[in-house]
Amino acid sequence: MAQFVDNIDTRSAESIIPYYEDLLRRPIESLEALKRWFSDRNELEAQLAEAMGWLYIRYTCNTADQEAKQAFEQFVEEIQPVSLQYTQKLNRKAFESPFINRLKEEPAYDIYIRRLRKQIDLFQEKNIPLITRVQVLQQEYGKIAGSMTVHIDGKELTLQQAQDLLFDPNRNKREEAYVKIAERRLKDRKELDELLDELLALRHQIATQAGYANYRDYIWDELCRFDYTPGDCLQFHEAVARHAVPLLDALAAERQQQMGVSKLKPWDWKADPLGRPPLHPFSDEKDLIEKTKACLEQTHPFFAECLERLREAGHLDLSSRKNKAPGGYNYPLPVSNLPFIFMNASGNLRDVTTLLHEMGHAVHSILMADLPLAAFKEVPSEVAELASMSMELITMPAWDVYLPQKEDLERAYAFQKQEIIETLPWVACIDAFQHWLYTHPKHNHEQRRKAWHDIYTRFHDHLTDWHDLEEYHDYFWQKQLHIYEVPFYYIEYGIAQLGALALWKNYQADRKRALQDYMSALKLGYTRSIADIYATAGIRFDFSEAYIRQVLEVVQDM
Repeated sequence: MAQFVDNIDTRSAESIIPYYEDLLRRPIESLEALKRWFSDRNELEAQLAEAMGWLYIRYTCNTADQEAKQAFEQFVEEIQPVSLQYTQKLNRKAFESPFINRLKEEPAYDIYIRRLRKQIDLFQEKNIPLITRVQVLQQEYGKIAGSMTVHIDGKELTLQQAQDLLFDPNRNKREEAYVKIAERRLKDRKELDELLDELLALRHQIATQAGYANYRDYIWDELCRFDYTPGDCLQFHEAVARHAVPLLDALAAERQQQMGVSKLKPWDWKADPLGRPPLHPFSDEKDLIEKTKACLEQTHPFFAECLERLREAGHLDLSSRKNKAPGGYNYPLPVSNLPFIFMNASGNLRDVTTLLHEMGHAVHSILMADLPLAAFKEVPSEVAELASMSMELITMPAWDVYLPQKEDLERAYAFQKQEIIETLPWVACIDAFQHWLYTHPKHNHEQRRKAWHDIYTRFHDHLTDWHDLEEYHDYFWQKQLHIYEVPFYYIEYGIAQLGALALWKNYQADRKRALQDYMSALKLGYTRSIADIYATAGIRFDFSEAYIRQVLEVVQDM
C-alpha cells in the first residue's frame, strides 16, 4: 500500500485510533483532496480487512486451535467495535463535504457513496455489542460442524469424507453412510437449534433497534440490494417451483427407472444410476492442483497463472480433515490482492467443481487488483457468484484432464447437469426458509420444524421416499452453514446460476467473445450496477419466470 498506513499493529485498538483521528481532523478543501481522503481511508480499511481475513482463515483451518480462536475473537470483540464507531464518523464527515455531490457524478463513486449513505442510515451505536456478539456466535457453527466425524469400516471419517460413500455402487453401503451422517448431525440438533435461537434473537433486536420491522428488511438494506426486492425473491421461488421442480421430478423418475428400484431413497441420488463405480478424477491434493491448472490453461492461460500464484504463495488449503470448518470459500485479501482458497476435498467429482468454482472467485479478485479503492472490489454476491458458477461451466470442455475416458467424461457432464437442476430448487428452498425465519421472529422449534418440512417438500422432488426418515428430512437445513454464518446469502446462487447458463450458451456460440466479455465484466468490480455488469458479460440480470423458463432450456440441451 502507499504511505498513509505504516507498520500498523492491527492487534491493538490504540494503534489504529490515531489513523482514524487523522482522517477525522483532516480538512477536505477540494475534489482531489476528497479523493485522496477516500484513498487513505481505503488503505486503513484494507489493512484491517486483511488482518481479519487471516485470523478467520487460520481459525477455520483448525477450529480446535484455541490460540487461533482467541485471536479471532479478540479482533472481533476489541478491534471491530472501534472500527464500526469510526466508520460511522468517517461516513458523516464524507457527507459533510461540499464536494461529495461532484464525486457522485463519477459512476464508480456513485455506487460507493450510495452504500455509505445506507451505512449511515443503518447505524445504531447500541447495536455495536450485538453485532460483535453475532460475529463471535457465527463461528460456533463451524466449530460444531467441524468436529463431526463418523466411524465406518473401522475408520474415523469427517462428514465430507463419509459423503464420498454416497457414490458407492453398493446400495447398502450408501444407506449405512447416509444414516450415520444424518444421525451424527442429529446428535447436535438441539445445540444447533439453540445456537440459531440466539442468532435469530440478536439479529431481530439489531433490526428493530435500527427501526425495521424484521431482520429480513434490515439485511436487505445492509446488503445494499438496490436492484431487487424481497417480493422479487418470492416470485423467483414460485417460478422455480413451477418450472425447475418438474425437471427434478423427471430426473428422479429417470434415476429410479435406471436403478431398477421400487422406491428412490435419499442415498440414491449421488451414485451412478447404472451401478458403475465412482469417478476418481484425482488422487490427492497435489494431483487435484496439477490437473486443475491444466484444465484452466486450456480454458485461458491467465486462469492457470492465477492458480499457480496461489500455490506459490501458500494460499491453498484444499483437503478435508478433522476439526477443519465445513464448506469452501475464496477469501479476498485486499492488501496482497491475492485471495486464499479453502475447501474440504475428499476425492470426488464435486471437489473438482468446487475448486473450479472457487477459482472463479480467485480470478475475479485478481482481475480487480488495479481498482483504486478496496471498496470498488467489494462486489455484490450476485456478481461474485456469476464469476464462480460461470467458471464451472466454461471449463467443462477441458475436463478430460481429470477424466480422459469418454464414458467417464460423459458421466461427469451428466453429473454436472444434475447438480444444476438440483441447484435452483435448493436455492429457492434455503432462501424461502430464511424469509420465513426472519418474518416469524417469535416462532418455536416445532413451528420451525414444520415450516422447513413444508418448504422442503415444496422444492424437492416428489418421488424420493422419506418413510422412516422424517427426522432427517425435518432437520436437513442444519447442514447449511449460510443460515448460521451469512444470513440471506443464498438467493445469489440462483440468480448467478441463471447468468452462468446464459454465459455458457454464449461461450458455446463464440468462445473467444464470451471469455472476453466475462473477464471485462469481472474487471469492473462494483463500479457499475449489477445490471450493467451482467450486460458487459453479454447476458441479462433477470430472474423473472419467463427468463427462468427460457434459461432452463439451456440445461435440458446440455
